[in-house]
Amino acid sequence: MSRLLRLAFVLSVPLVLAPCGHAQTPQTAAEQGRMGEAGRAELAWRRGDRAAAMDGARTLVGEYTRRSTEWPPTDLIAVGRAYVILGSEDPQFTRQALSLFDQATARNPDDPEGALRAADLLLDKYNAPDAQAGYASVLARDSTNARARYGMARVLAFAGNGNALDATRSALQSDPALVPARLLLARLHLEAESYDSATAAVGRALAVDSTAMAGWATLGAISWLRGDSAGYQRAEERARALSRAPADFYAEVAEAAARHRRYADAVSFAKEGVAVDPLSARVLGVLGVNQLRVGEVAAARSSLERAFALDPFNLWHKNSLDLLDRSAEWRMVTSPRFELVLPVADADLLALYLVPLMEAGYDSLAARYGYRPPTPIRLEVYDRHADFSVRTSGLAGIGALGVSFGRVLAMDAPSARPAGEFNFASTAWHELAHTFTLGLSDNRVPRWFSEGLSVLEERRAGHGWGMDVSLAFLETVSAGKLLPVSRINEGLVRPTYPAQIGDSYLQAALVCEMIEADHGITALRAMLRGFAEGLDLPTVLQRTLKMTPAVLDQRFDAWLRTRYAVPLAAIGPRNGVAQAMNPIRTAVEEGTRLLDAGQVTQAMTWFAEAEKLFPGYPGPDGAAWPMARYYAAQGEWRNAAPLLARITARGETALEPNLLEAKVQRALGNPSGAADALQRAVWIAPSPIAHHEALAVAATEAGRHAVAVLERRAVLARRPPNMLEARYQLALALKRAGELAAARREVLSILEEAPSFEKAQDLLLDLRGGG
Repeated sequence: MSRLLRLAFVLSVPLVLAPCGHAQTPQTAAEQGRMGEAGRAELAWRRGDRAAAMDGARTLVGEYTRRSTEWPPTDLIAVGRAYVILGSEDPQFTRQALSLFDQATARNPDDPEGALRAADLLLDKYNAPDAQAGYASVLARDSTNARARYGMARVLAFAGNGNALDATRSALQSDPALVPARLLLARLHLEAESYDSATAAVGRALAVDSTAMAGWATLGAISWLRGDSAGYQRAEERARALSRAPADFYAEVAEAAARHRRYADAVSFAKEGVAVDPLSARVLGVLGVNQLRVGEVAAARSSLERAFALDPFNLWHKNSLDLLDRSAEWRMVTSPRFELVLPVADADLLALYLVPLMEAGYDSLAARYGYRPPTPIRLEVYDRHADFSVRTSGLAGIGALGVSFGRVLAMDAPSARPAGEFNFASTAWHELAHTFTLGLSDNRVPRWFSEGLSVLEERRAGHGWGMDVSLAFLETVSAGKLLPVSRINEGLVRPTYPAQIGDSYLQAALVCEMIEADHGITALRAMLRGFAEGLDLPTVLQRTLKMTPAVLDQRFDAWLRTRYAVPLAAIGPRNGVAQAMNPIRTAVEEGTRLLDAGQVTQAMTWFAEAEKLFPGYPGPDGAAWPMARYYAAQGEWRNAAPLLARITARGETALEPNLLEAKVQRALGNPSGAADALQRAVWIAPSPIAHHEALAVAATEAGRHAVAVLERRAVLARRPPNMLEARYQLALALKRAGELAAARREVLSILEEAPSFEKAQDLLLDLRGGG
């Protein structure tokens, strides 16, 4: 299979056409002439003179096709560069370029130029694995090659690998004047919202090459994000002076705006790019992706179709168009303030829960933040995780559960994940909270602060929602791996260890919790409004909390270590030496082993030790769960109940503990407690009919008849084997809830289908007698 057809990642770093300052073998005058022809065509391209660039490229390609003798490797590279330009209008020429670069490498393996050009082209056409292999082949011959190191950094950056920053710095060690590496460094800093570092990096790049369009684009993006309109205008003027069609300038600024959650602005910038160059596949694609994010579906399709026609290698565009083609697979459900786009197979069930949940969430969050976002708010729910991934990033395989673009939200359906893996209700609440924090801050809130507030709102809502401090998190704190508050964004966008994104979410939530505890909800609101004014984080902190970022770092570290002093002391170093094993884990593991062996007394001694070292810990790797299971198995309901309550109160995906708690509460004669546990279970795993039937029964016994009606409707939505019985149970629930007219309608509908159904006949007589 062609290397260009094995697509993997979409890269938005602009194509670097010119060589980047490395040694080449001596060339003849003719060879220098052909390389010069390619360079002049590339220069015309960069200046926005498409016609001149195409003419120059066609001339060189024509000369090559008419050749009577074999051309040397450097000339093959020159022609390959020409084919790259022609490939902007005909994708087949891209394959010709790759073939020529490969031929040049085969004929002169000592010159890395062909291999580097091939790897760059593969990367620009979204085939990261083969590009990485190409860069590796160059590094195998010369481990210090700056361009190959830079290429590796690009691959890492787009994979979201936190090692990209170090890889970029490694390239700059080999060649401090490598402008593309300087610009990648700037972009990495910008993604983490480290504006000063980004500005410094782009300044060094432009000091080396003041004609670098990407440099002015990055500088323009930084200026615009900081509210420096004069700085942005200067950068834009320089870009227009460099090129008559600077579409890449606007595409880069639009992408930066989108990375900072300012999606409507990204659309505006991309439209400016299309206006100067309607044939730029890159800017058309940026426009289409962001039109999707703001809910302009029809316009997005048009933009993406134009982009894909120009660049059929682009996997983002192809996947997005394929997803739009499957739009018939979803159903629109509306409520006063929401549009829910649901998978047809799940729509009846999910609408029962999401409509009241989102409406209640809007009222709750509006009261808390003193802000009411414009409506309708659109929530898209996907029953295939790959579709959700495409909707949010253009590629299948991202690990997120939900995403907020402001007034457009998207998330996985429960059926997209294994049962018990996530809580669909808390996920929806989390994304809705973003709508409020983004809106109140005019989409200028720092990433970590918005994520922290969303997790905090989950925790405040109750039901066990939201992330909780775990043993693993405290081990990270103890090891000194938790980033300071001022650098949390780095953990979100460039994780350096597998759990760092989750740790950063939780850390951000704890910071917000601390701020609210010390200064109240008014401080959180004031911070969001300060960001809306265009103020940066240091200014907002000083104005609202009277502290600097460094002081916030210190305050939070002290707060966290005080709050969790007991477990941190248990797992911390002894006499300055790190412990080989976490004593809390050791106690739980030993207790579980002894319990399994039937040595209950000894097991409980170990569990008591674990409880002493981390009092009240509810996590699945703590002592509470094995103890609760044991007590429940022995019928010691009163011993099991408080342990299960602890777990389910702080475990948003604790499916098995919630189901066990329901059993325990029923045994204790507490149907209301059983109903609460089953409600939490339904939010984690709504597919099993048994969950809804059990909740309907418990709710009826508890006198919560509205809940019972809802659950009987949920049973019907799952299409049970005995539909008549399920409809009868719904009619009965409606009667108990006092909805007599609805109950009569349901019974009459049943009897129309099955006139001899005796239970329905009896219920109808009962309803008429009651009437």
